[in-house]
Amino acid sequence: MRQCNLLKSSSRSGLFASLLLAQGMICHPSFGARPVIVMLPANSSCVDIQKALDALPANGEVVLSAGTYAISQPLMLRHDYETLRGSGPATSLRLADGADCPVVILGPPMTKTNHRASHLRLADLVIDGNRRNQRQEFWRSAGDGSEFNSNGVQIWNAGDVEVEHVACCHCRSGGLVAADVRRLHVNDFDSYDNQFDGLACYQTEESRFDNLRLHDNLAAGLSLDLDFSHNSITNAVLAGNDLGIFMRDSRDNSFQSLIISKSHHDGVFMAQATTDTARGWMLCPDTQCIGNNFENLMVNDCGGKAFHVNDTSCSNNVILGASFQNNRLGGLAQPSTNLVIFHALAD
Repeated sequence: MRQCNLLKSSSRSGLFASLLLAQGMICHPSFGARPVIVMLPANSSCVDIQKALDALPANGEVVLSAGTYAISQPLMLRHDYETLRGSGPATSLRLADGADCPVVILGPPMTKTNHRASHLRLADLVIDGNRRNQRQEFWRSAGDGSEFNSNGVQIWNAGDVEVEHVACCHCRSGGLVAADVRRLHVNDFDSYDNQFDGLACYQTEESRFDNLRLHDNLAAGLSLDLDFSHNSITNAVLAGNDLGIFMRDSRDNSFQSLIISKSHHDGVFMAQATTDTARGWMLCPDTQCIGNNFENLMVNDCGGKAFHVNDTSCSNNVILGASFQNNRLGGLAQPSTNLVIFHALAD
């Protein structure tokens, strides 16, 4: 096995080596294709976890043992090629009472930088936002002025990011929120009982979302509300949310094999964004939903419409192979004909 004292060639690696020696962590034998792995015990504090993350060399992983970890400040993956993973559902990151912050942030949020963090990974754990014991949604502003809220996972200014085998629940804001992200892959993701959306994406492109279970969130299961383009969502179940999918400013996305049920209002709500002006509410230019494709879509037992197109500007959207059953206000609703092209639609 490669000796850990070889890591002392830089100050960051030296700190990493010290952590290994002090806390009984593991030094993986290779810096090549196989990562350096740091194991942390269940009694580790969020400060311990953050120190281990910041000390990782390139292609490093911090692995948390089974147990519940009290999080009083966000865990940040802010360097390229970092991984934080647990040991499965028995690993829980629980936000401390009154912390009022995100639980995990992937990306460098607190600095003004043109550098986009890349190759970050979060996997194999549960995030509990403890929302009933938080005082407020807002945490603080990022380096560019963006607002950060008490989300379970916040991904910001990052590319080539993976979130896999993760659950987010009981958050004071959203479950997972992505902003200014390219090539994000979310797979096997649960999000439920969050104050707002289960999964929300802004300025997100060229990304994949597979095997989602978004249910019983107080806002939308899936919110796509700003420059969400050229992405795919496959094999998703959205149940018991206020809205199944809320989407504006979304273009050329693919939705395949979605089941939406028991939304309090619409299954899918599609619109152009508006803004408040001196002359009243006005449509924002270039924020309509265009060119989105839905294949094998089931929407059942919702309190509103199955698929609601709100504005005539939302055009060239396609539904191929759909079943809309028992929705209180009907199936497809659009302000004029042919905004949505559909085939094999059962109502």
